[in-house]
Amino acid sequence: MREGIPEKEDAFMETITALIQDTPIPKMVKVRQKFDDSQIPAEETPGVVTRELDRPEIGGKIQPGQKIAITCGSRGINHNAAMARAIVDFVKSKGAEPYIVAAMGSHGGATAEGQTQILKDYGITEEAMGCPVKSSMETVQIGLSGVRHQPVFIDKNASEADGIILFNRIKPHTSFRGPYESGLMKMMAIGLGKQHGAESIHHQSPGIMHELVEEYGLTILQNCPILGGIAIIENAYDQTYLIKGLTADEIITEEPKLRDLSYQTIAHLLFDKCDVLVVDKIGKNISGDGMDPNISGRFVQPKYCSGGIEAEKCVILDLTDETHGNAQGVGLAEVTTRRLFNKMKLEMTYPTGVTNTFLHLMKIPMIMDNDREALQLALCCCPDAEDQNNIKMIRIPDTMHIEYIEISEGLLPQAQANPNIEILSEPYDLPFDEEGNLF
Repeated sequence: MREGIPEKEDAFMETITALIQDTPIPKMVKVRQKFDDSQIPAEETPGVVTRELDRPEIGGKIQPGQKIAITCGSRGINHNAAMARAIVDFVKSKGAEPYIVAAMGSHGGATAEGQTQILKDYGITEEAMGCPVKSSMETVQIGLSGVRHQPVFIDKNASEADGIILFNRIKPHTSFRGPYESGLMKMMAIGLGKQHGAESIHHQSPGIMHELVEEYGLTILQNCPILGGIAIIENAYDQTYLIKGLTADEIITEEPKLRDLSYQTIAHLLFDKCDVLVVDKIGKNISGDGMDPNISGRFVQPKYCSGGIEAEKCVILDLTDETHGNAQGVGLAEVTTRRLFNKMKLEMTYPTGVTNTFLHLMKIPMIMDNDREALQLALCCCPDAEDQNNIKMIRIPDTMHIEYIEISEGLLPQAQANPNIEILSEPYDLPFDEEGNLF
C-alpha cells in the first residue's frame, strides 16, 4: 500500500494506473519566449512613485495631521513592498499620518487575519512599512450607486481616513471586459468593499459586472475622500513597466487608457493551440482565478471573455505557498495531483466561491497520485489531437512566468518558425523522480 493512501483507494488507483501506464510522454524542448522587456529599474521605482504623488493635484491635498489610508491588495505586484513604503514615506513627508488597509474583497479566507497574512507575505508589515497595517472585514455604507441605487460599502478603517490613496496594478480582468478591469476602479468597488461589497457585485449577472464596477467605483469617488492613486503596469516579464499617479478625476478618464496599454504589455503564449497544457502551480498570488485565463485560455465565463491558448486538456500540478491552500481555479483543469489535493484547504477556497458565485472554480478534477500519471491521463484523453502519435504539449511554471517554458517535439516546427522564440535545448525526457514527480 502506498503511503498516505487508504488500501481500498490504493487498489482503485492501481487500476487507473494500469489503464494509462503505456501512454508515452513526449520529449520536451526548453524554449524562451521573447517580449518587450522595457522596464523601470527596481532601484528607481520608489523615486518614481514619489514623483508621481508629488503633484499639487494629489500630494498637494495632503495636510499635516491628516490620517491617510493607503490600499494594498492581494495580487503579487513586483516591488510591491518597496512601492507601498514609498507611498507611506511620501505621506509622512507631508506631516500626515499614513496607515495601510487591506483592500482585497473576500481573499484570505474572508478573514481579517487571512488578509493580514497575505500582506505579510508581500513584505507589507508594520515594521517594514513604518506605519500601522489595518485589516478588518467590517464595512460601512457610503451611499447608493448612481444607476441601480444599490448600497455601496467600503472598509471601515478606510472610511475613517481624511484621505485615501489607491495602489494597484492595471491588468486585463479574468472574468469580464470593460473600460475598467483589474485596477483602481475595481479596487474601490470590490477590494475596499471587502466580502460584503464583493458579494453584492458578484451575486449579480456576470454580464453586467463591468457596469457594476464602474458604477460602484464612481459612487465611492463621489462620496469618499479619494486623493488619487498609483497605477502600475507590468511588462511581460512581470517587471515594472509604468508607474502613473492619477487624481480622482483622472482615474475616471485615464484608467481605461492604461487598461488598453496593459493589453499590449502582458505576456502570452506564442502558440495558438496545443493538446495538453501543464501548469506547475496556481495560486491567488498569481491570479484571482489561480491561473490567468488570458494566458491559459480557461475562462470562468467564456461567454463574456475569450483569449489565451486553446488547449484540449489542462493539468495543474501544485499550489503556490503564498495561496495558503486556496485552490480556486483548480476546477478549470481536467487533471490534478494528490500533492495539490492534500494542500487544498476548503476553509480558504470556499469563501471566495461563495462570494464570486463561480462554484465551478472549486471543483476537483481527476486526481492522480503523481505528476507522471497526471500527464499520462491527460495525454491519453485527447481525441481531438491532430496527430495522436505526436501530441502537442506545453508546460509552464505558472501564468506569471512564461518566458522560459517547455514544449513537446510536435510544437518544435512552429517554434523554429517564430523569431520571438529561442530554442534552448535538444529534446529530452522529463526528469521524473522515484515518486514520479517533477518537483
